[in-house]
Amino acid sequence: MDCPRYSLEGRVALITGASSGLGAHFARLYAAAGAAVVIGARRVERVAALMDEINTRGGRALAVALDVTDEASIIAAFDAAEAGLGVPDVVVANAGIVEAGRSVDLSADMVRRVVDTNFNGVYLTAREGGRRMIAAGSKQSEKGRVILTGSITAQTTGSGDSAYAATKLAVQHLGRQFAREWARLGINVNVIQPGYIRTEIDGEWFDTDGGKAQIAAWPRKRLAEISALDDMMLFFASDASRQVTGTFISVDDGQSL
Repeated sequence: MDCPRYSLEGRVALITGASSGLGAHFARLYAAAGAAVVIGARRVERVAALMDEINTRGGRALAVALDVTDEASIIAAFDAAEAGLGVPDVVVANAGIVEAGRSVDLSADMVRRVVDTNFNGVYLTAREGGRRMIAAGSKQSEKGRVILTGSITAQTTGSGDSAYAATKLAVQHLGRQFAREWARLGINVNVIQPGYIRTEIDGEWFDTDGGKAQIAAWPRKRLAEISALDDMMLFFASDASRQVTGTFISVDDGQSL
């Protein structure tokens, strides 16, 4: 029996929020596995630099301007992807923001920004990806893959991230909704829920006394490694996950226990 391989040769992956952190890591990971990667973010200069890095290493990458809160920007990014590398058959809806603070202190505008990016942006990105895959014949090929970036905060409670955590629980269920709707159209939809990892979005917090206390309270008393996500991200994007859809999995080094 041959063991499944997580090769992404021949695939085109579009990744949002790719200017730093998880998105940039996923872009490098998929390019190394053989995928052509479309890397999108609002900070165009950063994704352009990442594109040059990947291409210099022998990969295939295309940088696109992409604001997930703007439907027209999403459509334009998919148009550019299609023209430059082909129709994406892997879409990673990864862009997200945090507005930290106790719920009584968050303004209405702060809550709207979180919802607009973390939920609406994920919805619109996945929807546009689904439309393109269906039009390209995903029902016949069964190659469609949509991966939503959630968070273990969907399953936990705390002080200071109420809006963020609520959107991540919404993303978890959204993944199941899309999976059910597209099950007969050759598109698998799954959600990966990372634990706390030192990235640009929240790295400074873990240098504070509060952040250090949070780490000390976890069973293994450490931040998760970004590379811990690699196997699941490759699995969800590859042919090996052909019969896996509508799932969510936490990769958090036990932080949520």
